[in-house]
Amino acid sequence: MSDSSRRMWCFVPERFQLHVAMLLTQFCFAGFHVLSRNALNMGVNKFVFPVYRNLIALVLLLPFAYFLEKKERPAITLNFLGQFFLLALVGVTANQGLYLLGLENTSPTFVSAIQNSVPAITFLMAVILRIEQVKLKRKDGVAKVAGTIFCVAGATVITFYKGPTIYSPTKPLLNSIITTITTPQVFDFGSVSVGDAKEKNWILGCFYLIGHCLSWAGWLVFQTPLLKKFPARLSVTSYTFFFGLLQFLLIALIFERDAKAWVFHSAQEALTILYGGVVISGIAFTVQIWCIDRSGPVFVAMFQPVQTFVVALFASLALGEEFHLGGLIGAVLVVVGLYLVLRGRSEEKKFAMKQLAIAERSILRPASHDKSSLTQPLLPSSTQNV
Repeated sequence: MSDSSRRMWCFVPERFQLHVAMLLTQFCFAGFHVLSRNALNMGVNKFVFPVYRNLIALVLLLPFAYFLEKKERPAITLNFLGQFFLLALVGVTANQGLYLLGLENTSPTFVSAIQNSVPAITFLMAVILRIEQVKLKRKDGVAKVAGTIFCVAGATVITFYKGPTIYSPTKPLLNSIITTITTPQVFDFGSVSVGDAKEKNWILGCFYLIGHCLSWAGWLVFQTPLLKKFPARLSVTSYTFFFGLLQFLLIALIFERDAKAWVFHSAQEALTILYGGVVISGIAFTVQIWCIDRSGPVFVAMFQPVQTFVVALFASLALGEEFHLGGLIGAVLVVVGLYLVLRGRSEEKKFAMKQLAIAERSILRPASHDKSSLTQPLLPSSTQNV
């Protein structure tokens, strides 16, 4: 980035930067669902995959963390190392491991749908830990709760309700690419395409994905207090991936003894691992941590339902699938939900600023009153002596 473009970006309001960053992140995650499902279909090992992914992310981030955060990085203590280890256990090992196990037994569409519980879980965790405050007697509290419900409902409608067709593309944009890819067996589960999950344990996959959502929400929430004590965001991410890499290496050595599992069998497997390491773990996770640091975990989680809408949009435009009324209704609900949550947060900040201004005025008034009461009695006595 040149100096002129960097200066121009600095003039962009931070709130706008946060929104753009989270929207682009959801596009990245939407593509990762499809690539990961395709890699599992090709036989990529679910224990080896995260090892390579986190190794690539660590190699990518480590130089930036070391050189850019020398002055910001606090001294490393055993307490910090313990917190990094636990953060990696929740946000990397449990999160990525349960995701792959759930994706293997279900489908990208269902994974994207069930991940929409992350905002509600994050919101509940943040309230319990008193990171997020909800005043149901105020408009901002009602707006945040209502926005969460609207977002989850909208993404659920996109996934589980088709309705009549409102748009039918004449020619898929990626028709030439699709013809070179083997299409897995699909059977209809309502309106959800479940891939080749017919031969898998669907119920077990759902339990894996519930655990994945819990760990993801925990990762979002637990970072907030850690970033206040350790404000070096890139260093936090690097330490997290380092411990996550060690944990996955141990798991892979225990459960996978075949040396052939560590070898790439196709360029698509290598591309998926590279995409997961660079784009998802390296870039998207770092962007999420920056957004968490600037606006809190609930703000980040509230963009999760956008991912399901992006998946539906990609399927319609790129794959030539029809766009149904359910997708339009769900998209409207997601937009309304996001607006309500962001509106609620804006009103909450305005209320906090008003309370701060009132407190400052109450402090200044007694000081001026005390000053006049001390100097005034001296005047009559001095005039009488004259």
